[in-house]
Amino acid sequence: MGSFSSSDLAHIESQLAATDQLLDRNYPGDDGSRQPIHTVYIPADRFTPSLAAEWGAQALATAEAHGGLEKLGQLLGQESHLAAAVAERVAAKLSAEPIEDLRLDFEDGYGDRGDEAEDADAVAAAKAVATAVAAGTAPPFIGIRFKCFEAPTRARGLKTLDLFVSTLAEAGELPAGLILTLPKVTTVAQVQAMDFAVSRLEEVHGLPAGRLRFEVQVETPQLIIGADGTSPVAQLPHVVPGRISALHYGTYDYSASLGISAEYQSMEHPVADFAKEVMQLAVAGTGIRLSDGSTNIIPVGDSVEDAWKLHGRLVRRSLENGYYQGWDLHAAQLPSRFSASYAFYREGLPAAALRLRNYVERTEGGVMDEPATARALAGFVLRGVQCGAVATDEVKALAGVELSQLTALAHPRLAQPTSH
Repeated sequence: MGSFSSSDLAHIESQLAATDQLLDRNYPGDDGSRQPIHTVYIPADRFTPSLAAEWGAQALATAEAHGGLEKLGQLLGQESHLAAAVAERVAAKLSAEPIEDLRLDFEDGYGDRGDEAEDADAVAAAKAVATAVAAGTAPPFIGIRFKCFEAPTRARGLKTLDLFVSTLAEAGELPAGLILTLPKVTTVAQVQAMDFAVSRLEEVHGLPAGRLRFEVQVETPQLIIGADGTSPVAQLPHVVPGRISALHYGTYDYSASLGISAEYQSMEHPVADFAKEVMQLAVAGTGIRLSDGSTNIIPVGDSVEDAWKLHGRLVRRSLENGYYQGWDLHAAQLPSRFSASYAFYREGLPAAALRLRNYVERTEGGVMDEPATARALAGFVLRGVQCGAVATDEVKALAGVELSQLTALAHPRLAQPTSH
């Protein structure tokens, strides 16, 4: 016989009904789908269906011209055995899938070329993307960044968004990995306006509600701390639930807006770390992904190795800080992106896999992991598999789990029936 009557329990259920709804609607957790490890930015008019393969070939040629991928790994601090294993997998990656996520840029990387030119380029870009998808040469994730919703560029940005999406829709089914990027957001209202815009596009083109999701670029301090002292970025997931796919940190616009001298603008500046920590808190549990920004120090000319070392270190730093994606601006950054990323996952694989095996088999070991830690371990290994750093047979041998089990461990809600 318990102390709580049925009336008591009903009262508690009533008190917490709103909380249950909030958690279910606003904090669904990650959906378990693949997250790209980088986003490549190019001016929109430079995209061709063969661009990804061309970048891969250029990346391999640059690595070969500077001693090969194994030497690159050693340059980034990898032990010889790790560098050899990483180099083999990076070579395969650059041949098969050198770009995971590509953004055709109609904003800073494109500029103001007049309405007639941008109209034509928006239509041409959509047709080129459709051609690449049909031919199987498009990266798995692809889309555009259009001009921001500030007054001087709002109409132009909306026109480009409309032309691109409408042309794609007319060509057939939208690419599965279509991504739209809203830059230079300063207020919650701009995100609500974007939600309205994509909702209208869905209605006009007969698309399922919620099909058009978008990224928000965090490039202004007003989005981190608003005029009223609150954090607008923390409100975004809740004013348009399920619509935002990711927050991307904009290194240079954000740093410049705080008066940081150009020489010191960096992904690792303290102002960058503060903004990115706020972003992490804002989206925790919501399923919204995070991406770090870019470095504009490009591996070309006489500075290739120094630029690779810097890029590799910054990539590793982002990964260690829980930012599993970043921007690349040049083909020569691909070798250091993949080498640093693959080393991160391969270095951590043996220990993570052993702890997962012990957790699954209930074996006592030196570490007693909680379910939350087991989820993090499985998520780490799963990311390594998804980007190509780790093979599924390695996971099976080391952790004793199949890919489906690994996914269920990383995202247990996916394996549970919904409450609806």
